[in-house]
Amino acid sequence: MWSSAFKTSKEIYRDPFALPASLSIDNLVRAWTVGRFGNYLGNSLIITLPTVLGVLVLSCLAGYGIARYDFKGRKAIFLLFLLGIMVPFQSVMIPLYYNLRDYGLLGTYGAMIFPAIGLGLPFGIFLMQAFFRGLPDELADAARVDGCDEFRTFWQVMLPLARPAMSTLFVFQFMWTWNAFLMPLLYMQKEDLRPLPLGLMFFQGRYTSDYGLIAAGVAIATLPVIVVYILFQRQFIRGLTAGALK
Repeated sequence: MWSSAFKTSKEIYRDPFALPASLSIDNLVRAWTVGRFGNYLGNSLIITLPTVLGVLVLSCLAGYGIARYDFKGRKAIFLLFLLGIMVPFQSVMIPLYYNLRDYGLLGTYGAMIFPAIGLGLPFGIFLMQAFFRGLPDELADAARVDGCDEFRTFWQVMLPLARPAMSTLFVFQFMWTWNAFLMPLLYMQKEDLRPLPLGLMFFQGRYTSDYGLIAAGVAIATLPVIVVYILFQRQFIRGLTAGALK
């Protein structure tokens, strides 16, 4: 796919698996301008970054509270979030459509951001509470002895230790939101608001015979995911191997 993005149409028809004779960025430039992939990329960033940030913040706060504090109804609340993991989006997409319409969010960025945060929270809370629960109680006790209140204990002691789990959650949530297709297809019909996966589908339908141009569009759509994984690879692996998913 990546090699085809740098080939001409003749080279692709001659041998689709061969390396390009010369590296040409014509397909990438045409996909960026003619296919409006620059606009689609900006829309995906506007949707993905607030979604990931919202899931991270809320998951850390809720996961820490469930893991470190003993209060009435804690297990019931946690089980309620676990049930959210088992509910597929397809079972709520029609009621959610009417809710977004009633709140005036249909056809806006909020139609994607708020539901994506809600759908990402069950897994995020499960992940973060499992990590916080595995941290020794002596760390929090020592921080309190040194004069830290509850917020400083969380912010300065516990949260830095949870960086591997946060990186794992960041990568997962980024990929899920970036690659989301059905949700924007239902709730974001305006062309100016289409994210990359949805824009790629309409682009492919328009240029079905130009495989080099389609490959360039796919390359643009997948590049951010690859970059994010490379940047967070070490922390991501540490989060998986340090018991974040136990």
